[in-house]
Amino acid sequence: MDLKVIVVVALMAVAIHAPISNAKPISLVERCWCRSTVNTVPQRSIRELKFLHTPNCPFQVIAKLKNNKEVCINPETKWLQQYLKNAINKMKKAQQQQV
Repeated sequence: MDLKVIVVVALMAVAIHAPISNAKPISLVERCWCRSTVNTVPQRSIRELKFLHTPNCPFQVIAKLKNNKEVCINPETKWLQQYLKNAINKMKKAQQQQV
C-alpha cells in the first residue's frame, strides 16, 4: 500500500472516532445575549427574570414569558427599576434581621 493512502485512512479513522465537543466557538461565547430590547412587556405574562452581567456586554435583563418565549427587556424601564429597588431593599432587610 502507498504511504499516502495509509495516512489518509488513519486520519479518517481518528476523525470518525474523535469525541464530539459541546463547547461553543469563542465568537459565540463572547457575544451579548441581548442585541435589542423591548420597553413594553405585560408584567403578568412574565414567568421568570434572568439578569446577566458579562464583561463585554452591558447589564442585560431576559424575561421568560408564560408562552416560553424569551425577550430582552430594557433595563431602564421604570417598572423594572422599581422591581430591582424593591428586591435590593428586601435583601437588605433580610440581612439586617440575620445580624
